[in-house]
Amino acid sequence: MFEKILIANRGEIALRVLRACRELGIRTVAVHSVADTEAKYVKLADESVCIGPAASAQSYLNVPAIISAAEVTDAEAIHPGYGFLSENADFAERVEQSGFAFIGPRAETIRLMGDKVSAKDAMKAAGVPCVPGSDGALPEDPKEIVKIARAVGYPVIIKAAGGGGGRGMRVVHTEAALLNAVQTTRAEAQAAFGNPVVYMEKFLENPRHIEIQVLADEHGNAVYLGERDCSMQRRHQKVIEEAPAPGIDRKAIAKVGERCAEACRKIGYRGAGTFEFLFENGEFYFIEMNTRVQVEHPVTELITGIDIVQAQIRIAANEKLWFGQKDIVFRGHAVECRINAEDPFKFTPCPGKITNWHTPGGPGIRVDSHVYNGYTIPQHYDSMIGKLIAYGDTREQAIRRMRIALSEMVVEGIKTNVPLHQELMLDARFIEGGTSIHYLEHKLADRNEVKKS
Repeated sequence: MFEKILIANRGEIALRVLRACRELGIRTVAVHSVADTEAKYVKLADESVCIGPAASAQSYLNVPAIISAAEVTDAEAIHPGYGFLSENADFAERVEQSGFAFIGPRAETIRLMGDKVSAKDAMKAAGVPCVPGSDGALPEDPKEIVKIARAVGYPVIIKAAGGGGGRGMRVVHTEAALLNAVQTTRAEAQAAFGNPVVYMEKFLENPRHIEIQVLADEHGNAVYLGERDCSMQRRHQKVIEEAPAPGIDRKAIAKVGERCAEACRKIGYRGAGTFEFLFENGEFYFIEMNTRVQVEHPVTELITGIDIVQAQIRIAANEKLWFGQKDIVFRGHAVECRINAEDPFKFTPCPGKITNWHTPGGPGIRVDSHVYNGYTIPQHYDSMIGKLIAYGDTREQAIRRMRIALSEMVVEGIKTNVPLHQELMLDARFIEGGTSIHYLEHKLADRNEVKKS
């Protein structure tokens, strides 16, 4: 096992990794920007190194500074968390070339799964169900593009091979709009991702977003840890996640989960990862793989009892998975609300000083947050300041506990999206379960129309 790990991230995930390390008896190094000098995880780490000014490009994305920090502190491994450099193959490669262990997949695996075209090809070869679409990248010939779209059937969606996070995609409903959409998406993809390659998929009208969590080691062992429903989204950003997904047949989950685990074995995957699917009319369609720990990993931890972050560290230290698929038992239900420093209805970021911070407690309540009383939220980073997770024996109990927890939560000095979560926990369609990825957008649009009238 490693003696010292450098945490190349910030916010709640930096604190989450730090706690996992402490439980394993591993010393920690927190790197931070000038803006995060007073962060809780910086104070709790065994050592800290300031790696640059507030701007991410000069600190958390500054690869030479991170490598140098690992060198001067004698760290043995680097945990990238999520976001920032976590899915950057060049960073993973540089880490290992510099003599450190990268707590995540190998660079070639990140590259394979980071390109949506090559990822889809790999999944098809492994028997994972994919959305109908073009066989790889779209050709240059306009006639061929039209031919492919007719075969797939409208509406279609044009996606950037190097895209992610809801960027680099365009829905096309008619043939008249097709070629212009392809050209525009290519230009945007080149500008945003440095990769103009685009591909086409059938646009599913009303799908759910279901993801499968996997763990795989260096010794050919791979398991799936069940699924999460992440359909409650706004602008392709998840708002609420839960596990297990309500209303989906367990045999169907087991079948797709086994295929994901087998895909990990075939591509030689290492570490924690998440297969993301659209789910419609009883069918799963692979869309992408995240080669890192997910924001929503706590809901899976609560229903399986498996610490995913510790598993990442153990796998990176070349340990074998200490359990098999038959050992994984799913118990109860968990719901996670992302707590953001933003206006709950306008969604504008609200950085600033927290004058009063009180987190809820009670049976089944977990709070993952780096925030404390008097903490000032910087304006330079993502608006998420924590995650509130409720666990219960049943989905109904988990939702009831979440309502209580939200009512107990106090955040003063800034605005948060807690009122939105309170509204959603009373929403009839959410309570019923199985809403599509478009539900929240439509709900918010309807509310705005009512306000205008």
